[in-house]
Amino acid sequence: MHALPVHCSSAMHANIYFLFSLACFTLLFNALYVSGIGPQPQGLSLNCGSENGGTDGDGRKWESDVKYITGNHPHARAQYQDSSIASEVPYMDARIFTSEATYSLPITEKTRYWLRLSFYPSEYSGLNISDSYFSVVAGGITLLNNFSASITAQALTQAYLIKEYSLAPMNSQILNVTFKPADKPEAFAFINAIELVPIPDIFGSGTMVGFSDQTFDATDGNLQTMYRLNVAGQYISPTKDSGNLTRTWYNDAPYLFSAATGVNLQSNERFEVRYGELAESVAPPDVYRTARSMGYNKDLNMKFNLTWLFQADANFTYVVRLHFCEFQLSKVNQKVFNVYINNQTAQADTNAADIIGWTGEKGVPTYKDYAVFVKDREGDEEIRVDLHPSTYSKPEFYDASLNGIEIFKMSDRNNNLAGHNPVLSEMLANHMAKASRKAFKTDSKAVMGTVGGFGALLFAVVCVAVYQRTRRIPGFDSHTSTWLPVYGNSHTDNPEGSNHRSQGEESETSEESIRNRNLEMHRNNLSLGSISEVSGGSEDSGDIFSQIVNPKGR
Repeated sequence: MHALPVHCSSAMHANIYFLFSLACFTLLFNALYVSGIGPQPQGLSLNCGSENGGTDGDGRKWESDVKYITGNHPHARAQYQDSSIASEVPYMDARIFTSEATYSLPITEKTRYWLRLSFYPSEYSGLNISDSYFSVVAGGITLLNNFSASITAQALTQAYLIKEYSLAPMNSQILNVTFKPADKPEAFAFINAIELVPIPDIFGSGTMVGFSDQTFDATDGNLQTMYRLNVAGQYISPTKDSGNLTRTWYNDAPYLFSAATGVNLQSNERFEVRYGELAESVAPPDVYRTARSMGYNKDLNMKFNLTWLFQADANFTYVVRLHFCEFQLSKVNQKVFNVYINNQTAQADTNAADIIGWTGEKGVPTYKDYAVFVKDREGDEEIRVDLHPSTYSKPEFYDASLNGIEIFKMSDRNNNLAGHNPVLSEMLANHMAKASRKAFKTDSKAVMGTVGGFGALLFAVVCVAVYQRTRRIPGFDSHTSTWLPVYGNSHTDNPEGSNHRSQGEESETSEESIRNRNLEMHRNNLSLGSISEVSGGSEDSGDIFSQIVNPKGR
């Protein structure tokens, strides 16, 4: 065997030394880089009141809240699980506060977070849920004030509530969330779940609708999520959201306000959403794979608007985010349309919406933010979004389309996001009382026919049944995304070009058909049955239902 020349051996050692040095340098660089950017923000999912946390129906893991709160605050177990709650975690356990209490939650400095608070206003042992009034303050921002989860859930026909807030980045490593019962006899606060989710900077600045010389800036703002809709698409669960942001997206059908609701569009299975410079965390791909358009009849399209209507708290500024993605057309000026918010121009004429003009090609999503101030006047506590074809540039198609809607409420000058509790209408309150009396009277007669110990036992059983029946008024089982839409015509004048309606829409017959269609849609959503089935087909059943889906106040 021949020995290697001396110069070859030296070269080999030199190469090995170089590779070893390069590996060490790479490891050192990575370590310095990681230490430079600091620890990655972490989220929290707290099952409040539970001892061991648990896993929910989607497979998400929750931990106990014990180590994040000081003091002796009792926990309670809900005595009844509503049919709309698929998993006991995190709704069946609750932390109860009879005095002021604060959670100290670890956060990363200069990071924006979702803060979600979940409430299940059920019956808890030794407590009357109707006595629960409280405020919640997080990081100096008032989120809730004199809040009644029970009244809110009843008025909104929801079994449970999820309040989502986007908190601006803070120069702190601790977020304090304080619960304080109202100054009322027997008042208490409670919470079932708390979520803290780090999110990227998804808010920016823009122009106020109706005030071209005024701008808004939500970059460092605190906001509350009011609506998040997958237009013409299906429900998207938190586990299917993009960017691990665990948002929930709902269908837009309950908020449509028009004689014509347009047509549902869906991309083919091979369609690929290409985000490009847009962060995928803005919205999941499924939002951009469906859209609602006006249809293919341009003459009919020019006679109506594609309209959505939402309830809102007065005296707040709202960011209305509209999501767009074209998956049918491919050229500029093929489909151009105007956008109106609360009957004021957001995009029109020379500045009309052209999705391909914005993105450059189909399959590329985008979004536009518009801000609108909701005034405190009778009938003004709503947000209305209208789309209508633009004729200014003579596009190839007279049509409009939309993929998604999000609406966020911005905090006011006093760092306040709290609105008022909704007020049950007199008709709904009377209907609830009548249902309770009728159930008690019927079951009491049956009970009084029995005697002895068996009769007493039967009486107790029936009383429990009556109690459950009075709690579960028809339609109160379903959980919907947030506020149900208000029905009725806006009293303000439509902007130019936004007052086109279908033929005969302004007639009494057409208005009645709109109302019946919307009510029927909500009866199906809320499992109330058909018109004839509500309240046994009584004459006031339609009026009663209109009060259920349209409670007065917030």
